[in-house]
Amino acid sequence: MRHFRPAELQAYLQQTTTPPLLLDVREPWEFAICHIEGSKLVPMRQIPTATDQFDKESDIVVICHHGIRSRQIAKYLESLDFKNMINLEGGVQAWAADVDHTMATY
Repeated sequence: MRHFRPAELQAYLQQTTTPPLLLDVREPWEFAICHIEGSKLVPMRQIPTATDQFDKESDIVVICHHGIRSRQIAKYLESLDFKNMINLEGGVQAWAADVDHTMATY
C-alpha cells in the first residue's frame, strides 16, 4: 500500500494518464457535505459486497474523513489480492486544508 498526502495525490491526479478509482468509504451523510470531485461513494460496510466492481490491477485511492477507515479498507482489499492500493493520509479533512480551501469541513 502506498500512502499519499493530499498534495501528492493532487500531483498524481494531474500527471496520470490513467485516472485511478477514487473510492470514498465514508457514510452518505459525510459524502453529501464534501467529497473529492470524481470520487465514488461505497460506504465501508458495503465494501465486502462491492469488490467485484473494482479492478484488482488498477490504482485505487481509498478516501475517508481522516485516513483511518481508508487505511483499514485498503488493507482489506490488499488481502483480497488488489495490487495497487493508495491511502489518502489525513482524508478529506487534510485535502480541504492542503488542496481545496473551498471544501466544506465537518
